[in-house]
Amino acid sequence: MGILNVTPDSFSDGGRHFDFDTAIEAGMSMVDDGADLIDVGGESTRPDADPVSVEEELTRTIPVIQALAIRGCHVSIDTMKHEVAKAALDAGAFLVNDVSGLRDPAMLELVQSRLAWVCIMHMQGGPKTMQARAVYADVVQEIRDYLIHVAGLLALPSEQVWIDPGIGFGKTLSHNLALIRHVDRFVDTGYPVLIGVSRKTFIGRVLGSESEPLGIEERLEGTLAAQVYAQLHGAKVIRAHDVKASRRAIDLVAAIQSTS
Repeated sequence: MGILNVTPDSFSDGGRHFDFDTAIEAGMSMVDDGADLIDVGGESTRPDADPVSVEEELTRTIPVIQALAIRGCHVSIDTMKHEVAKAALDAGAFLVNDVSGLRDPAMLELVQSRLAWVCIMHMQGGPKTMQARAVYADVVQEIRDYLIHVAGLLALPSEQVWIDPGIGFGKTLSHNLALIRHVDRFVDTGYPVLIGVSRKTFIGRVLGSESEPLGIEERLEGTLAAQVYAQLHGAKVIRAHDVKASRRAIDLVAAIQSTS
C-alpha cells in the first residue's frame, strides 16, 4: 500500500503531493514501483494535527481518487469521516482505511451497506490527545480485543476486513515495539493484518535516541527491518512511503520463504 498524502501538514511528506498534478504523478510512480494499492489521505493524523472540514477533505481527495481510478489504480481512502468515505467509494475507491477504528456509527453503517473493503485501525483518542492517553495494562491484548470486537460488528467476509494495531497512534516506544514483536497475535485472529511503520518516530528513537531521534529521511533501514519482521510473522499488507525499497524487500523475503 503506497501512501499518498494530499495534505500540507502530514508528518513525513506534508505538502509534497498537495498539487493535483504532482499527486497523480506520485500515485502512478508508486504503481510503477510496485504498489498494489494507493492510499489517498486528505487530513493529517500526526500527533497534535488540526482537523480539517469535510468540504476541504473532499476537495483534496476526490479529484485525485477519480483520476487514479480512471487510470486503473486500486485506491483506498484514508479518512475518519463517513461523508468523505462515501464520496471516495462513489469516485472509485474500493477500501476505507479508518484510523479512528469505525468509532462513528455512520461509518460502520456505510461500510456495511456498501459491502466495502475496510481497514480498522486502533487509535487511543484523537490526533490532538492520543499521545497523552497512551496508557494500557496489556497493550497487545487490549488492542487485539478492540479490533476483534469492531470487526465482529461487520457482516462481511473476513478477507474484506483488515485490522491495523495503529503503530504510533497513542502508543509509547515500548508499546510500538511490543505490537510489532507480537504481530502474530493479530494474525491469529484470521483477519488480514496491515502494518504501518513507515518513517515513524519510534524508529528514529531506537536508532538515534529519545532526545535526538534520527530525522525522517534517515529512517529507511529501520522501516524496512520492521516491515520485514511483520511480513515474516504473517502481516499481509505493508503501508509504505518508500514503495520501491519496500517492494524489493518484501519480494526478496517472499522468494526466500517459497524456496524449499
